[in-house]
Amino acid sequence: MSTAGAGAIELSGSWSLTDDSGEYSASVELPSDIITGLHKTGLIPDPYFGRNEYDLRWIAEKDWAVSRKFSVERTDLALVLSEVDTIADVLINEQTILQCSNVFREYRADLSQVLKSGENTIQIRFRSNVRAAADAQDNQPYFVPYHFRNCPIPNGNMLRKAQCDFGWDWNIALAPFGIYGALRLEPLHEPRFGALKVRQTHSEGSVTVELSIPAVNMPEQIPQVQFTLGEHSTSGEYDAASQCLTARLKIDNPRLWWPAGQGEQALYPLTVTLGNAKLTSRIGLREIRLISEPDDVGRSFRIQVNGRGVFCKGANWIPADALAGRISTDDVRDLLQSAVDANMNMLRIWGGGRYEPDWFYDLCDELGLMIWQDFMFSCQMYPATEEFLAEVAAEVRENVARLQHHPCIALWCGDNELIGALTWFEETIRDRDRYLVAYDRLNRTIEANLRATDPDANWWPSSPSPGPLSFGDAWHDDTSGDMHFWSVWHEGRNFEHYRDVSPRFCSEFGFQSYPSLDVIRQFAEPGDFNIASPVMESHQKNAGGNARIAETMFRYFRFPVGFENFVYLSQVQQALAIKTAVTHWRSLKPHCMGTLFWQLNDTWPVCSWSSLNYGGSWKLLHHLARHFFASVLVSAAPVKGDDGQATDRIALRLVSDLAADFETTLEVLALSMTGASRKLATTTLAISPDAAIDGPVVEDLDDDEILYFRWSLPDGSTASDHFAPQPWKAYELPNSRISLDISTQDGVSTLQLASSTLALFVAVEASIPGRFSDNCITLLPGETVVLSFTPKDDSAAPEFRIRDLRSATYPSEHP
Repeated sequence: MSTAGAGAIELSGSWSLTDDSGEYSASVELPSDIITGLHKTGLIPDPYFGRNEYDLRWIAEKDWAVSRKFSVERTDLALVLSEVDTIADVLINEQTILQCSNVFREYRADLSQVLKSGENTIQIRFRSNVRAAADAQDNQPYFVPYHFRNCPIPNGNMLRKAQCDFGWDWNIALAPFGIYGALRLEPLHEPRFGALKVRQTHSEGSVTVELSIPAVNMPEQIPQVQFTLGEHSTSGEYDAASQCLTARLKIDNPRLWWPAGQGEQALYPLTVTLGNAKLTSRIGLREIRLISEPDDVGRSFRIQVNGRGVFCKGANWIPADALAGRISTDDVRDLLQSAVDANMNMLRIWGGGRYEPDWFYDLCDELGLMIWQDFMFSCQMYPATEEFLAEVAAEVRENVARLQHHPCIALWCGDNELIGALTWFEETIRDRDRYLVAYDRLNRTIEANLRATDPDANWWPSSPSPGPLSFGDAWHDDTSGDMHFWSVWHEGRNFEHYRDVSPRFCSEFGFQSYPSLDVIRQFAEPGDFNIASPVMESHQKNAGGNARIAETMFRYFRFPVGFENFVYLSQVQQALAIKTAVTHWRSLKPHCMGTLFWQLNDTWPVCSWSSLNYGGSWKLLHHLARHFFASVLVSAAPVKGDDGQATDRIALRLVSDLAADFETTLEVLALSMTGASRKLATTTLAISPDAAIDGPVVEDLDDDEILYFRWSLPDGSTASDHFAPQPWKAYELPNSRISLDISTQDGVSTLQLASSTLALFVAVEASIPGRFSDNCITLLPGETVVLSFTPKDDSAAPEFRIRDLRSATYPSEHP
């Protein structure tokens, strides 16, 4: 949403930076974070390289100031700032006019008493977030525990700031600061619009749209207000009591907004004019409901869009970069497009990061990505003082009002894992009542201000949660609400354990891998290419993570030969872990209606649970996600006996997210390691919209055989998959005999891969950044697979390297 008005003066651009001791001074660009500014000026090395993080934490322990001069002809101006991170005093001509303490809010200050015609100075003094957080903790009536295992910089829960800035089990700990949003002067008394509010009433064949926009500084004689929504126009009214412009339009035969894969992402342009003032936005006509109600199992959790149930497929979103100054619209668009290209339709914006800027939600509107929006509280206890809760109330009202009109907003969630955090700390265990009351006050403050701002919003109290006013263990209870299932990673359980639970909606689960080699080369020298090297360990923030990756390899694979193959195999096993979970849980619909794995993206180059590398390239998991999130899927799983243990019988199920009936031909083969195949079944299956049905059950695979199956799709093409009943280390894999033919046209490389033997998890790596059309593929003997590679820089010439399971794990392949 944007407003256009005369007289705004931008203060973005070059500012002078100094520290509290006078030792450092530089010219930096704002909006940005100051650490990025210091790096760009050459005063500090790249924080992400090697172990530089630990030598740069001093930056956040100092006070800093930025200043500049500006000239004005008029003095009736207001200063507008947003995303000020975090504790800052703003001075105009050496007079303090504003004190900021919440990065998630917008600030507006009247400057008419301090400005002078001509040249003026502005200074913003950033107090150390580290010291401010410690002081706030000291001033609490009782100790408020923070997540010390995740946060090497303490007490981040004291500040209304991105919690992962103090470190997380995937994030660098630098406690950055700066200004990331608005930085301008506006005329003080000219008409100004607030946040657009949209209310929709859907009926058969039409939608009634009620529009409301706060408008201040209105003249006594209100000029005509015109609302134009697409081809529909009407005159608006101004209510002086509420200071709002309002209008009501009825749209017959509307084009509805749908999530990706379900229909069109129709957006109607909206223009509101009032004299010389104008507001523009885009509106999506849709009805999204969260259906959570008691049933025979426990409590359901599903999203319904325009009256149709939608299985939510996607991942969790964390900030696009640990340093806000490095975030660009183009890079974020690429990340979001990658989500859609992998057949995702929902992202959960995690509660330890930030509310994203307006343009982020504009992109999600365009792409059809539904947004599960957490409020920004995660994994810790929080203060319950009147002052803190008042700040939370204002934060909630501002952000809900700002985002309410976006069709992508599917639901608001009170926090991430605060219910579980009540059991994580010595203090909360010893004095549960105190901290439970404090949590309830925070949660009720959030809910009350959400509902006061948007009464129609979908609300969920916490993630995970069995339901309203329920404080049960939603990490292991799969009967109700949403679930975070971490037993496979944090408890070291087998991948097969994913099939032991049946979530109603799994909003977090994950398995780690290493970043791709081209990303590792951004922060490590070849001499550091060892998982136990100090540099590699400093880019692994989850305690025991490297050991867990390695231990899992021993469980499933013959151990890889060399570091590079270790990196490759870590991505293969990550992909297999998440595939096991998603394919099984999708087969349970409508009992289960959503899987959002942890996590989509990275904030810096690090070992993590992400499917996209830092920088946006695809890990092998993301390539597999494109297949296991496809609209039509066939899943395979062992049939369990009466004792709950897997048998040698394998059940296939057909899953469809399509809105129409569909019929497929399914062919099932036994495939030996020699490449020989024998047919086990061929069947035709008819499935109704948005359903999962039983397919054939097969058995009697030989010890050297895996199950291979392919099915037809509505467009006439086919899809395929395989299932191995045994760990891959039990199979004697054939020698890899993969050929690669490459041709290039207009910068795009076409790769033809073929093999005279069965080749598994075949992955092609490029020497330059870019995107493959597919990867981590199965090559059957005599078949040719064609891939494409599109480089980010179409003038660059890539070199390619092929890896597969045999060549990565057999020493004989590496003389």
